[in-house]
Amino acid sequence: MDGKEGVEMYLRVIACEIAARELYHAAARSPNVADIELLTQGYHDVPTKGREELQQRIDTAPAGKYDALLIGYGLCSNILAGITATHTRLVVPRAHDCITFFLGSKERYQACFTENPGTFYYTSGWIECGRRRGIPPGAWSTGFLPAGANMGMRGSYEEWVAKYGEEQAKYLMEEMARWTDSYTHGALIDFDFTKGLNLKEHVCCICRERNWAYSEIAGDISLMQSFIDGPWAEEAFLVVQPGEKIAPSFDDRIICAAPATP
Repeated sequence: MDGKEGVEMYLRVIACEIAARELYHAAARSPNVADIELLTQGYHDVPTKGREELQQRIDTAPAGKYDALLIGYGLCSNILAGITATHTRLVVPRAHDCITFFLGSKERYQACFTENPGTFYYTSGWIECGRRRGIPPGAWSTGFLPAGANMGMRGSYEEWVAKYGEEQAKYLMEEMARWTDSYTHGALIDFDFTKGLNLKEHVCCICRERNWAYSEIAGDISLMQSFIDGPWAEEAFLVVQPGEKIAPSFDDRIICAAPATP
C-alpha cells in the first residue's frame, strides 16, 4: 500500500501530546487505521533526549506491520535532525514547530508570524498539558508551555523549589518571565471541535496577566488530516525511506532526507 487516495493503510503515529485532540479528530475521519502513540510534551526543550526517545520508538515498531510511521513533530530545536528510518518509511510534516500543524500549512505559519510578530500562540493542547501537570494558570504566562524557552524544564514552581532550592527556583521563574517580555499578543488557535472547552477564558487570563492583546485565529485541520489520510504531497511532507535520515534543509522545504551513513 502506497498512500494513494482511496487505499486504506495501517499507520503508526508517534507524536507530541500537544496535538492529541487534533490527531484523534483527524484519525476518526480517516479511511486509514492509525495507532496513535503520544509522547509527553517538552522533548523539544531537550532535543538530544527527545531525539533518542523518538528513535527508540521508531526502532521498536514491529517491522512489516505498518505501511508508514508518521512522526508528529516539527523541526523543533532540531529534535528531528538525524532521525533514521530503519525498516519502515517515515512521514514527517514540513514544519518549523507544531504551530504549523494547527495553522494548516508552513505558508500560513510564515504569513501569521510575519503579519503579527510578538504573538504567543495557544491551542487546547498547550493549556491541557499544563493542567495535566498541575501548573497553575498564573504560571502559564511565564513560558512554561509554549515552545522556545529551550530550558529543558517542565513542572510547577514547587517542584523547582524541591529540586533546585527556593533561590534557584525564583531565578528560573524570573528568567522564564523575562523571556516572554518581547511578546505583545496572545492568540488562541481554535477549532469548531474545541469551542466547548472554554479555552478563551484561560488565554484571556494569561493575556491580562502579561498585559498582552488577545486575539483568535481559526484553526485549519487540513495538514493534520492529510497527515493521517495521505497521499503525502511533497511540498507539505517529507517521506523518509529505510536507510535514510532526516536533516535540516536550510531552505523553504525545512527538512530533507539524507543517507543514514556517509
